[in-house]
Parts: sequence; C-alpha cells; structure tokens
Amino acid sequence: MAAVTRVFTLSRAARMLERDEELLWGLADQLEPEDGVLWIYDVDDEDGIMAFTDFGLNNLKELIADQVDRKD
Repeated sequence: MAAVTRVFTLSRAARMLERDEELLWGLADQLEPEDGVLWIYDVDDEDGIMAFTDFGLNNLKELIADQVDRKD
C-alpha cells in the first residue's frame, strides 16, 4: 500500500465531489480508518476535523453511486 501523502477535509471533499457536506458526513459514518477516513486534531480543536485520503475519496464516490445516485 502506498504511503498517505495528503488528506482532504470534509469541506474540501464536498467541494471536490460537488456534494453537500451533510450528505458526506452521513455516508462517511459507514467508513472505517482502513477505508481512508481519519480525524485531524489541532491544538485547540477538541472535536477534530474529518478528513479523507485519496482512497477515502474513492470510497465516498462509490457510496454516493450506490446509495444516492441510484435512488435518482
């Protein structure tokens, strides 16, 4: 497996995938760290920020195709 060299915040992923952040938040709940979702914590950030690796973005795209677009 290739090393992770970058991650994208939930907000950035929503913009890249042209989807609503709330939708991605709900879908990402189905993903585990091995699926490419992780949390980033800053000094004053107790809750953290959800982020995705490239693999995680691909998994989100699959979830969107399977659970959202298929309904349309």
